Amino acid sequence: MSMEWFDRVSSELQDHLESICEKYDQEGNMSIDRGAKHPRIEFFIETEDDDREYFCTLFFDPYNEEFYFETFDFEYEQTTRTILADIEEIIEAVHESFHVYINDELDDEFDDDVIDEEETDIFEEIDVEWETPEVTAFIYEDEVEVTYQFGIVQETGDGVLRRVNRIKTEDDDLIKDETNFIFSKEEASTIIAMIASHMDSLSEFEL
Repeated sequence: MSMEWFDRVSSELQDHLESICEKYDQEGNMSIDRGAKHPRIEFFIETEDDDREYFCTLFFDPYNEEFYFETFDFEYEQTTRTILADIEEIIEAVHESFHVYINDELDDEFDDDVIDEEETDIFEEIDVEWETPEVTAFIYEDEVEVTYQFGIVQETGDGVLRRVNRIKTEDDDLIKDETNFIFSKEEASTIIAMIASHMDSLSEFEL
């Protein structure tokens, strides 16, 4: 049983973590637990309230001398283990986990009913090239209109799906509600497959 590989990776990851987080103006941190049966490295962001938000945990199997991370498979209701063969895969796994964490944070902000000025500034800082015009997905007379637009985040290559819901009130006021969903290329195929396999379960829009 050797911890040499664990110690080497631990030292290299700190430098990569700093470069990853700098892209999003975040300060990433990591904690190391060498005393566990399977030593682990936990990655987190410190919030303004001095709390920790963890976005990735890497485990190390000292007997097989390999790193892995675990995810929960909701379909089979069991934990699955993904083995990371080399330092490049390890770095990529941490990068992807941080990427998902940032996207989730942005999605939460965009989905709020009231978007404050700070949240608006965050999205405006992201350079999105819109690949399509607004496409009407649903329209009911002149009262309700739902449109979608697809774009690419220039810095990361992620996809952005923008949904705009326009509703005209009885007083002829126009209410506009906008949400944005950011996703990676790897997520896109899963999203498409999930929607396609459950289309028959969806009900039509009713007013």
